[in-house]
Amino acid sequence: MRGGELLLRSVGQTPVTESGTETRDSQVTALGAAVRRLRRELAGHPGRFPDREIADRELAALAVLAAAGPTELQRMRRSLLLVAGAIGSVSALGPALMQVRSAVDGFGDPGP
Repeated sequence: MRGGELLLRSVGQTPVTESGTETRDSQVTALGAAVRRLRRELAGHPGRFPDREIADRELAALAVLAAAGPTELQRMRRSLLLVAGAIGSVSALGPALMQVRSAVDGFGDPGP
């Protein structure tokens, strides 16, 4: 961390970066938190459904992708689709699934 960034952080300000690193870091953090929440809720859900293993596997893949950063948006979207399909209409998991979707959507398509 450079001296100017340290000073900005000490007064509660965030440095502006050309690369958008701060934004990407917050998106990665949001995706990781959303995936952890859905994994916890899925693990605690008493219902049995046939595709639970698929949901677990794809959530694990999303966790790895979140830790690695937003390098594979299409892969994240594919995992999200598989998780949504595996969970189906389990309404108790809906809010956590929507949080994951919002986090994935936060990465958006890379601009030109």
